[in-house]
Amino acid sequence: MLVAAVQFLSSDIKRIPTLDKEIPVYLFPQDQFDNLEKHTQWGIDVLEKYIKFVKERTEIELSYAKQLRNLSKKYQPKKNSKEEEEYRYTSTRAFLATLNEMNDYAGQHEVISENMTSLITGELTRYVQELKQERKSHFHDGRKAQQHIETCWKQLEASKRRFERDCKEADRAQQYFEKMDADINVTKADVEKARQQAQLRHQMAEDSKAEYSSTLQKFNSEQHDHYYTHIPNIFQKIQEMEERRIVRIGESMKTFAEVDRQVIPIIGKCLDEITKAAESIDHKNDSQLVIEAFKSGFEPPGDIDFEDFTQPMKRTVSESSLSNSRGDGKSEPKFGGKSKGKLWPFIKKNKIIETLLGTKLSLKLGAGPEDFSNLPPEQRRKKLQQKVDELNKDIQKEMDQRDALTKMKDVYIKNPQMGDAASVDHRLAELGQNIEKLRLEVQKFEGWLAEVEGRLPMRTEQARRQSGLYEAQNTSAVNSCAQDRESSPDGSYTEEQSQETEMKVPATDFDDEFDDEEPLPTIGTCKALYTFEGQNEGTISVAEGEMLYVIEEDKGDGWTRIRRNEDEEGYVPTSYVEVYLDKNAKDVYKSLQKISE
Repeated sequence: MLVAAVQFLSSDIKRIPTLDKEIPVYLFPQDQFDNLEKHTQWGIDVLEKYIKFVKERTEIELSYAKQLRNLSKKYQPKKNSKEEEEYRYTSTRAFLATLNEMNDYAGQHEVISENMTSLITGELTRYVQELKQERKSHFHDGRKAQQHIETCWKQLEASKRRFERDCKEADRAQQYFEKMDADINVTKADVEKARQQAQLRHQMAEDSKAEYSSTLQKFNSEQHDHYYTHIPNIFQKIQEMEERRIVRIGESMKTFAEVDRQVIPIIGKCLDEITKAAESIDHKNDSQLVIEAFKSGFEPPGDIDFEDFTQPMKRTVSESSLSNSRGDGKSEPKFGGKSKGKLWPFIKKNKIIETLLGTKLSLKLGAGPEDFSNLPPEQRRKKLQQKVDELNKDIQKEMDQRDALTKMKDVYIKNPQMGDAASVDHRLAELGQNIEKLRLEVQKFEGWLAEVEGRLPMRTEQARRQSGLYEAQNTSAVNSCAQDRESSPDGSYTEEQSQETEMKVPATDFDDEFDDEEPLPTIGTCKALYTFEGQNEGTISVAEGEMLYVIEEDKGDGWTRIRRNEDEEGYVPTSYVEVYLDKNAKDVYKSLQKISE
């Protein structure tokens, strides 16, 4: 369009007027400026429309990201709720990983919105303002050049009309002089006057001719510069401005696609992690967790003897029945009468369910017995073991506080100006009493634990070794406390602890019948925040993002004990994992703490 306009101007320039021709009115193509002005304004409107399109796209991306985050948050497990217990299973952990990845997925859509806003919307908005200013400047120069050539044209027209008028008046004056000179009745003075007037008019015509010629030459020069220099330059600048606009909108469209392309690898990684989480689901492991959670530890009943009613003999009961096999425990159900003995399998199942449900409710209400005697043997053993672990942790915390206060007291003794050493004595005494109470509690619960383990069928050698290792680790803090107490005057705890350590679990007759391994109970799950290479003995290597089981919390030494499967377990730095404790473990601890108080 711009080239056509320049060609149109070039064709008009060939029609430059001369003295004997009238200059045409259509010589100045004002309509071309109007057309170019409309076209460039249309180009700016297209650019602003594209900016609006990108802005709406960014709003859609932000809204989508917000909805994804809200969706992920909606289905996240709530803290201190029953949902946390469900995330022990691989399927629910995979679902949790999916929620986390969807949160990261939403973040990539936020990145798209931010990049489009900064790289496209912001840049194009500034460019549109600059484009409007440049366009305004070019058309202002065009109008100014147009006004200048029109002014020159008006000056030429005025000079031409004046020259034409002076020529006509000079011709009339010449004719009048000739008429007066031919008339014999006219005086010589009148003839001289007419001659002088004719000469004056003729001189004025000559001056007007010279002025008109000079004005015409000036106009022709201005017109040539206007159509061959000024207007082509202005049109060229407008054309370059328009081409830059077209190139800029093309580059913005490329950026629009590139912004999406940059996040595709990250989005693909999120989807890969979701796939990996789905593939990590282990149905066997989940089934085993259910078995471990609800295993009662009751022994199966023996065969019921045949009762021969044809002979007057009393009904005998198998020595391996429930009443004989369970011993004389307080919480053991006793069945009297023939009908109850025959319905034992059904009553057994109902009572197990009632026991489990009642135990859960009683623990929540804080009304369960302190020794968990209302639980099935296996569940009772787990609860007692958890209680012992919690008490050992409390002992370690109290000891850490006592050590810290002891160091502070030493500092005060050496530097009295920093504080009074006697001010911490009261707190040290309280910590000593607390440690002593916790030791007694540990002894009490370990006694119950030994009693329960004596009744349960003996586990395999590997399970016994794991149990021995676990108990040795749990009692390390208590033994260190006992060593501290050996310097005290009474030294009573050392003797009791040694006696308790020597306690042996009585053997039973079921060593060959039950060889299932009994691993340490899991108290929650954890997610590896960083990769850890476990090179030392007792540690375990983990990969970033891996989900594992927690079997022992951090006791203040900066290490947490975890398990990957039945054969792989060890310690990792606590700062390397994010721990999700089982809610039941927390509730049991709170309930037992209230009971002990």
